[in-house]
Amino acid sequence: MKYSIYADPEKTAKAYGRDLHCSPKHSENIVRAIKGMEVGKAKQLLEDVIQRKRPLPFKTHKRSRAHQKGVGPGGYPEKACRFILQVIKNAENNAEYKGLDPESMYIAYASAYRGRVIRGSMPRAQGRATDWNEQTTNIEIILAEEEEE
Repeated sequence: MKYSIYADPEKTAKAYGRDLHCSPKHSENIVRAIKGMEVGKAKQLLEDVIQRKRPLPFKTHKRSRAHQKGVGPGGYPEKACRFILQVIKNAENNAEYKGLDPESMYIAYASAYRGRVIRGSMPRAQGRATDWNEQTTNIEIILAEEEEE
C-alpha cells in the first residue's frame, strides 16, 4: 500500500498499520487530536486515554456521545489508542534506524481510514443468517523533524 502523501525521506520517518482490528470512527477522532503534536505529548495523551485519566474530544461521529468534563463530546477509545500507540512507536523506531532523533520530532501527518471487511455470519432461526462482519482500520503516521529557525 502507498502512503497518501509524499514526504522527504531524509527528514521524515513513516509507519503504516494495516487492517488493525479497531474502530475506524474512533481512529479518525484520535488522529485528528494528535496531528501536529510532538511525539512525546501525543504518546502521553494516548496513554492517559487508555488509563481513563483524560477524555479524548470527538469532533466527528458524536451524535449520541456523552459530554466529558472540559472537552464536550468525548470518550475513552482505549482499543484504538493502543493500536495507534503501536504505530507511533514503530515510526519512532524507523526514525532511530535512519539516524534521526525521535524526541525532537512531531506528527506531521496522520490519517485513519477503513480497511478491508472481515466477513462473518451468525446463524439465526429458520435457516437464516445475519452478517457478523468485523471492520478493520488502516493508519498512516509520518513523523518529521522540527524546523529550527
